[in-house]
Amino acid sequence: MEANRPQGQGRQLVLWIAALVVGGFLGCMGIAQINELFSFIAAVFTRLFQFIAVPTIALAVITTLSELGADKNTKSIFAHAVTYTLLTTFAAAFVGLALYLWVAPGNLPAEVIGRGAADVPLEKLGSLSYYNHFLTVVPNNMLQPFLSGNVLSIIFIAAAAGLGLAFMPKTENRATLLKGLLGAQELLFTLIRGLLWILPLGIMAFAAELSAQIAAGVIVGALGKYVAVVLGGNAIQFFIVLPLFLLARGLNPIHVFRQMSPALAVALFTKSSAGTLPVTLASAEQNLKVNPAVSRFVLPICTTINMNGCAAFILVTSLFVMQNAGFELTLPTMLSWVVISVLAAIGNAGVPMGCYFLTLSLMSSVGAPLGLMGVILPIYTIIDMIETAENVWSDSTVCAMTNHDLEGKLGDAA
Repeated sequence: MEANRPQGQGRQLVLWIAALVVGGFLGCMGIAQINELFSFIAAVFTRLFQFIAVPTIALAVITTLSELGADKNTKSIFAHAVTYTLLTTFAAAFVGLALYLWVAPGNLPAEVIGRGAADVPLEKLGSLSYYNHFLTVVPNNMLQPFLSGNVLSIIFIAAAAGLGLAFMPKTENRATLLKGLLGAQELLFTLIRGLLWILPLGIMAFAAELSAQIAAGVIVGALGKYVAVVLGGNAIQFFIVLPLFLLARGLNPIHVFRQMSPALAVALFTKSSAGTLPVTLASAEQNLKVNPAVSRFVLPICTTINMNGCAAFILVTSLFVMQNAGFELTLPTMLSWVVISVLAAIGNAGVPMGCYFLTLSLMSSVGAPLGLMGVILPIYTIIDMIETAENVWSDSTVCAMTNHDLEGKLGDAA
């Protein structure tokens, strides 16, 4: 049966690619009824991913911490995850900086930036101060974070509940509660497997929706060198830097990539690493055979703090905006923005356009004119797709390396 698994996964990958091609072709045909149908299907899949994501994050953290508690295993898993997260995120930022200095995008005409100012979503700015962003991590209401999908707050609550269970007296009530939580988690994974079974339909719908937008001119390829830096940096991180991390730890990047391909496909189209988490967990445990004690602790945390693509986007975009605004970009200034971009990315919520609004907030805080952010907005959909896929690929890399480092040192998860 195990021998048939690679063959089955190969057929599954071919099916996804076929769905991608067929969806892209149908979307380009410009038939209104087909586009409306696929738009509806894509919206349904997005809602399903969002529906499963929040309880998956919460239950994964609660059950893992309840089993590990204050055990040294927790500290070891956390230390590996944070170390690899910082290494990969700083690497992404430095790749973006090196590419920016090499390509050296020039300034845009003032009238172009002026026209872009009208497209900046300034109504979002009032609630996006960096201080308020982190303040929202601490909840004042048990239900609100779950209703609003605030990933950081959900992890905060789940960690508190998990550690509470770990330190509770080992009573019958605790055992009953934990058994119920583990049962709910099994139910979620059953739902996730069902979602994966019908995923080709979702991929076809997402591909059709995207190709229809491109054909309609909603997404335009503009700002040549800037776009080349952002996408080129993502490509280098995705295809060179992260595989080198895996090779350095004795792992085969192609094998890891193939096993995690369902999550990468979902991330590309949903543009939400948090929404992709159920598929990322299922791929890591079922395909990559990661210890659940590792995957259910590392992946929910990485969904929030491991944002390689976001760090590179914040850095490159901030430098580009400030350069166009006449700021002097000295080497110390650029290096300081490397640190700022990494810290900002770590605090970013894994939701669509999260990096864009964080950059918008940062640029507002330093007094940079925001017109250029409006010019970038029409092409951000493509950037956001690629960034999210890179973020999930980095999450997968960190999880695989942590699992490899701790193999044989952890007990089996309950």
